[in-house]
Amino acid sequence: MDITATLNEIAALSIEDRIRLVQAIWDSIAAEQAYPDLTDSQKRELDDRIDDYEMNPDNILTWEEIKASIKRRR
Repeated sequence: MDITATLNEIAALSIEDRIRLVQAIWDSIAAEQAYPDLTDSQKRELDDRIDDYEMNPDNILTWEEIKASIKRRR
């Protein structure tokens, strides 16, 4: 398989078709449950976030609050 030729063919597709292709690829990966292993650093970060949440369960932001915060920064 020539990846460069394949990527060129993909680039020629409409955005809608490329999105469908990405979704199909992602679905095929998920179906195989082929997830990369987390690094030790990623595991520590997740553990830290879980610990923080368990110690401060009320210290959260809603999705609406997060979006508003991002819009204020622009």
